[in-house]
Amino acid sequence: MKIREVQRFPIDELITRLRKVTMLKAPEVKIYDHAFISVEKISPLGMSPPQNYILRQELKKVREIKWALEEHGIDLFELNGFIRLTLEDYDEPVDLLPPIVEESIERDGSVHLIINDGMHRVYMALREWVIPQVVFVRGIPKDLPYYAYPVPGGWDRLEEREDLPPGYLKKWHRIKNYHALYRNFNSAFSNVGGPREFFSKGSQ
Repeated sequence: MKIREVQRFPIDELITRLRKVTMLKAPEVKIYDHAFISVEKISPLGMSPPQNYILRQELKKVREIKWALEEHGIDLFELNGFIRLTLEDYDEPVDLLPPIVEESIERDGSVHLIINDGMHRVYMALREWVIPQVVFVRGIPKDLPYYAYPVPGGWDRLEEREDLPPGYLKKWHRIKNYHALYRNFNSAFSNVGGPREFFSKGSQ
């Protein structure tokens, strides 16, 4: 992976843009508009994964991203805002945000810091004994939770896999039409999650 140029944006700009993020199926709804948003360092052990697997190939790609960013003096685990990358062989800029973590209060009263976006990066931080910088969002409307439940047992229940066989249970969705709960980060940023060969969203 070759990065031609990196443009940095501060934390204030990151939070301002996050407040403009809409729901994928309801672009008139700004999911984070009235939420409390902060940038924090949180141990991966304090976060709740919402999916049952980690793909080794995606994990290796994230590691390549980390190494490429280090050549530009940037720590993947401490962006202090967000960055816009210009990549070789890709004409459009790509925005890279810190992992997005949402406070989720479940029906049994338990409170989870559920990983909305950046699952493989958080898992890599766990493997590298790093406390990563993340976006922590609290006060999301109760009728618009993250679309899957946290995995009971957390990280200990996850599988590292080479692939996902047909019928594999990736996540336990909250509702039948779970796409209605997707957040559209590209409504406020550029090409979050793309190009796919370099950036895997892992969360959807």
